[in-house]
Amino acid sequence: MTWAPAPDEAKLDLERLARLQRELKARDYAAGIFYDPTNIRYATGTSNMQVYSLHNPCRYAFVPAEGGVVLFDFAGCEHLSVGKVAVAEVRPATTWYHFIVGDRVQEKAEEWADAIAELVRACGGGDRRVAVDRLDPPGLWALEQRGIRVGDGQEVANHARKIKTAEELVAVRAAVATCELGMRRMREVMRPGMTEQALWSHLHQANIEHGGEWIETRLLTSGPRTNPWYQECSDRPIEVGDVVSFDTDLIGAHGYSADISRTWIAGDGRASDEQRRLYAAAYEQVARNIELFRPGSSFASIAERGWQLPERYREQTNSALAHGIGLCNEYPLIVNAHLWDGGGIQGCVEPGMVLCVESYAGERGGREGVKLEQQILVTEEGPEILSTFPLEDELL
Repeated sequence: MTWAPAPDEAKLDLERLARLQRELKARDYAAGIFYDPTNIRYATGTSNMQVYSLHNPCRYAFVPAEGGVVLFDFAGCEHLSVGKVAVAEVRPATTWYHFIVGDRVQEKAEEWADAIAELVRACGGGDRRVAVDRLDPPGLWALEQRGIRVGDGQEVANHARKIKTAEELVAVRAAVATCELGMRRMREVMRPGMTEQALWSHLHQANIEHGGEWIETRLLTSGPRTNPWYQECSDRPIEVGDVVSFDTDLIGAHGYSADISRTWIAGDGRASDEQRRLYAAAYEQVARNIELFRPGSSFASIAERGWQLPERYREQTNSALAHGIGLCNEYPLIVNAHLWDGGGIQGCVEPGMVLCVESYAGERGGREGVKLEQQILVTEEGPEILSTFPLEDELL
């Protein structure tokens, strides 16, 4: 896409690895073992069967706090890492999930743990602490038997990933551009009579066509299926005058995510007064809350000061006021004020964070609902809106 510059891949990979290793050192780990495909990509710059490996632990990366990364890849896939500067060595993965090995799980887990223990001894000296993001019980037991203490690798990865490097921001902007191309196509083809699924397919096509990868949810609904939220798209034909609400949740170009929500009216008719009220409430919540994301602001203060929807919409609003985003939805998650006591986390906004600020307005028992979401970058001067696709002025 000539209108969306590509990042320098070598620089991107090395900058991300440096952040991850810095977090390992800060938490006194000898190494990290990462199975989550988004964490593997962050550590190594490699991508292989991303969706398959979300539910089949078939590849993993051993990341020492200092030194070169060993990538254990799916058998026969070693060539995929040629030229990847963050990868020092590629080995075939020792897999031990039941689908592959059946009743030999424990045997294969022991083989896997032997190889890990050898790497820990080589890189950690006397340090036997290892951060792991995902680990089934047989592997945990096998590591513990070898004197290795296991900590939370997802925490390490989350803190590494929360601040975006300069090259990451190039990739984020490219993902947003890909997503908004798909949104434009959806807007152009939307007409009464087409199904929700048919409309949603245009976003998928644009994403794949321009180097994107997958879409994590199927959140596009119309008319009465927009309330309550979190219904997924169906074969319902869109009718004249329907609200059409969607949330992209898209993994786009270079593996980065674009999470943008919009709501449209189908056909050429005039929006109803209730549709305008819903839209205005969601719009105001997003617009006002974006302004709170300034360097140094605490998550707690943002929740406390966040603009609240009118009372009749609060019961069904989404829990998140905002969340981080990068290779997927990421840390931090900032919940709305009424949920803070049970789900609030401590932290502060920092320059380089990319976040999504969102709202859903829909009354319990009401016919329709409106979903809006903007993707922003926190700069030293304040928030910059990255999602440039226009909002519906005629609904305000």
